[in-house]
Amino acid sequence: MKKLTLLVGAAVGYVLGARAGRERYDQIKDTAGKVRRNPRVQSVVDDVKDEAATAAQKAASAVKETVTDAVRSDDPPTASSVGPDVPPPGSTS
Repeated sequence: MKKLTLLVGAAVGYVLGARAGRERYDQIKDTAGKVRRNPRVQSVVDDVKDEAATAAQKAASAVKETVTDAVRSDDPPTASSVGPDVPPPGSTS
């Protein structure tokens, strides 16, 4: 996965930085289109989309649970429960 990201980044950088003219640009663009339409690439793209959707659902559930617990709690949040950069309630900073 990291290798694919690196290759895509390198291809984009080359296209943006190339000074070989329109013919070379069109050649690179066509090759990128072929890669994008490759069934193996599409399979990886679909897998990544599925993993991202699953991760987003898990994160949403975790956030919902945390917020629900905080709302139902009688105790006000503390600096350690909300994070180190958030001042405690009632402080002026």
